[in-house]
Amino acid sequence: MESRQTLVTHALPPHLASWTLPPGWEWGAEGVWGDHRHYQEVIDALGRSLSLVSVPNPEHATWLAAEARHLAHRSHPSIPTTYHYWAPFPESKRGPGYLRRWIAGETVGAQLTRTGAEDVPFAMQLLRATGSVLAYLHSGGTTHGALSSRTIWMNPMGRHWLLGWEWAMSRSDMPVGLAPSRLEMPIPPEWRDGSWVPTPSSDQWQLAATAFAALTGEYPPDEVPPISLLRPECPQGVCNVLDRALSADPAARFPNISAMLRTLERSAGARSSLYISNTQNVAVPKDSEEARLRWALGDDYDVLARLGAGTFGSVWRVRDLTLEREVALKMLHPQVARDDKAVRRFRREAQLAASLAHPAIVPIYDWDSNAGVSWYTMELAEGGSLADLLKRSGPRPLNDVAPQIEHVLDGLAAAHASGIIHRDLKPENILIDRYRRWRIADFGVAKVGGEDQFGTTGTPEFSAPEQLLGEAQGPPVDCFEVAAITAFVLTGEPPFGTGDGRTILGRMLSSDVDLSAYPPEIEEWMRRGLAPNPENRFSNAAEMQDAWRSAVETVLARDAHTPWWRRWLPGAEGAASGI
Repeated sequence: MESRQTLVTHALPPHLASWTLPPGWEWGAEGVWGDHRHYQEVIDALGRSLSLVSVPNPEHATWLAAEARHLAHRSHPSIPTTYHYWAPFPESKRGPGYLRRWIAGETVGAQLTRTGAEDVPFAMQLLRATGSVLAYLHSGGTTHGALSSRTIWMNPMGRHWLLGWEWAMSRSDMPVGLAPSRLEMPIPPEWRDGSWVPTPSSDQWQLAATAFAALTGEYPPDEVPPISLLRPECPQGVCNVLDRALSADPAARFPNISAMLRTLERSAGARSSLYISNTQNVAVPKDSEEARLRWALGDDYDVLARLGAGTFGSVWRVRDLTLEREVALKMLHPQVARDDKAVRRFRREAQLAASLAHPAIVPIYDWDSNAGVSWYTMELAEGGSLADLLKRSGPRPLNDVAPQIEHVLDGLAAAHASGIIHRDLKPENILIDRYRRWRIADFGVAKVGGEDQFGTTGTPEFSAPEQLLGEAQGPPVDCFEVAAITAFVLTGEPPFGTGDGRTILGRMLSSDVDLSAYPPEIEEWMRRGLAPNPENRFSNAAEMQDAWRSAVETVLARDAHTPWWRRWLPGAEGAASGI
């Protein structure tokens, strides 16, 4: 299921080489090639990551302008907002192209290639999110015409975006003879004669075919088997909906997408929540963690998706129904929440993070407890974590991560100045917001000055030796973890390897790490940060930040005329991580 839509480059394409951006703007680190479009990240004067959509073929300029005009009048949560269109003028030295938000993540097809077939909740979420966009389009007399696992984009927080908008317009606005690649999408039975005639019914079939691919790992064959035979655990009502939408005869399908979605919701069971008082003596659902959470949240939040789980709790994407915004909610596992000490530690985690009002620390909004469930809400990191980023797209070039590392160190310096030591910095705990800023999260094992700072903490691959040995721990612990994270982001591997914790500790204590691939200034910074003796490391994040800034500036000044990161970091192409 490979596609050119997921080909990422870190070099500016030839057709943009002569462009001049407005004052205060700069080119971002990534671009994505499509069949007839190019998506280049740009950073505006406010520091936002935007996507510049352009056409490599100058003859397609009118087509691009029509696409921008159509999108500018769309208003749906799963349609990227179009901010501005740059018309081609000789005086401006830029255009044609339009600007919309940059979406971190990957296509549904790319995820299926990585992970294989998904579960039923994943397919249901895909049907609901994408189906609502199609219903919106059809109500305005428009079809999409190119729906596939490659035109549905997912950010790391599970939010869906529909792309491929170059095909969702009148044929009169498109170049004569062009059509979407038949290798990239499921082909409805009515198109198997080689035609391409988009209709609401063909959109419905392609949506169901994409859900079929999510459940089975491939698009449906010419003779579509019943879903229940391939995924017996899928509720029969959901199977019936997909089977009908995949009918070979368009007349046998649902009359419209809205009818399909209504039937789907009735078949799957309505999602409901019930408000209850804040008491421990009330009966709550016991069949699943999600059911308990929905029960406890009442009418305040709508639970949208599970984002991840750890030893003590789980994280969910929810919608704050009062403020009409999506947030992340971290809850203790119900069995853990029965321990009063665990609840107090959990609340303290939220309080520590909330006390550090800094742009590099994830904001905490609220803490609450109800019906045996304890949780706090925080800003939703739409870009996922550093671990997600590396999993999607591999190692990052230094020019991309240098300002972000300094940003994280600035936030960590604020924590150290307040006497707070994080002690659990790792790629999973560095989150990325919608503007691609890195932010520190999870202060669950943090310590405040004056508290006992002993004990075994952290993740072996990123923990300092004194953490693994249970010895005294001060700010140099966090400095070691930042250096280890930096090495991981630049190379894709933890500096001391993975596996048995004792083996990793042995490598740390003997300084068994190869730093020869880095420029001398970065190597010196890395070696000091990873020193086994905390007395030989940076004393705190502020000192480490100053040293990092000096090292990066020296490297940039020496190699100002040649992009130095091309000479010593991974190549220019990789898997898609944004568009």
